[in-house]
Amino acid sequence: MEFEVVTKDGTSSGKMDLPDSVFSVVAKTHVLHEAVKAYLANQRQGTRATKTRSEVRASGKKPWKQKGLGRARAGTAASPVWIGGGVAHGPKPSSFSTRLPKKVRRLAVRAALSGKVKDGELKVVESLDLSEPRTKQAVGLMRSLGVEGKKCLFVLAAKSEDMIRATGNIPGARTTVARDVNVYDILNSEVVVLDKDAVGVIAEVLGR
Repeated sequence: MEFEVVTKDGTSSGKMDLPDSVFSVVAKTHVLHEAVKAYLANQRQGTRATKTRSEVRASGKKPWKQKGLGRARAGTAASPVWIGGGVAHGPKPSSFSTRLPKKVRRLAVRAALSGKVKDGELKVVESLDLSEPRTKQAVGLMRSLGVEGKKCLFVLAAKSEDMIRATGNIPGARTTVARDVNVYDILNSEVVVLDKDAVGVIAEVLGR
């Protein structure tokens, strides 16, 4: 597939071939759904917790004698029915991680990228290098590319601290590297902007 490449000024600099195996893939909706669901599940920390009756700080002494006072029986102040007592059947730390088969995960990323191509929401730029890590430069770049004000995912061939810092304060803008690109970030963006060199890295990673 021939695809137009633009410069940082938004002017055309020629065309390049996008591999059909990555950018012309059709996948069933449930594949994308499973990939997004797995990604979101893996972001959960699962650190919420409550204390049981054996973990709360309370006296082990029996509050009052068993019989003769007309009160309900009580054996400990740590009982779940007492204020300040333990929690019965409360949440404990646990893992929500979900593992998708590698082939399914890669298929989902290829399908998401293909969808962006089909919808005209993908751009390939000659280079995304900035001279300074300034928000002003990133905003100017987005304006030149016609994506200002949109949720934009910048995909680089290699990590660039300048680009990460420059886009960090822009609402909706996110920068990642080609090897770490995931389905959720692609689908959650209105426009995906690829560095020209990132296309080769994506083809190498997803074509395995």
